[in-house]
Amino acid sequence: MKLLLIRHAIAEEREDFARTGKDDCQRPLTEDGRKKMKQAARGLYNLCSDIDLLATSPLTRAAQTGAIIDAVYGGLKEVEIDQLSPGAKPADFLRWLRQQKHETIAAIGHEPSISLILSWLLTGGERRLFSFRKGGAALLEFPGEVGAGTATLLWAVAPSQLRDLAG
Repeated sequence: MKLLLIRHAIAEEREDFARTGKDDCQRPLTEDGRKKMKQAARGLYNLCSDIDLLATSPLTRAAQTGAIIDAVYGGLKEVEIDQLSPGAKPADFLRWLRQQKHETIAAIGHEPSISLILSWLLTGGERRLFSFRKGGAALLEFPGEVGAGTATLLWAVAPSQLRDLAG
């Protein structure tokens, strides 16, 4: 199994959005964030052209990032899962992941939980080794058992690198 971890694209500033009185879970992507993610998604496609399942956090900014990626890939099977919400535990995500029977899964989440998931799957420890930039991605592979400390990092790229790969 391969797991493509992605941090959501650039969203409105937390403090600015808080002044609207709406819950932070509804905070959307900015226009610039959408534009950059559209280009980054094309670069992502050049690196990893097959995604069997796209899982996102239920928060608006992650779901909007997923919709942008789906527009580039076309017709992805999508699910929203609480295990990618901010503050979710890596073990909760792993329990969900172990139930999946897909070859390549993309998962869109938030910092710091998405980088904790990456670190835990690579090392088995919860010490954060990596920090995703907004719109950044990393591809992990599980050569055997899907578990904590069993993944191999194939690559990790910044959003600017993904945009460069779009051509």
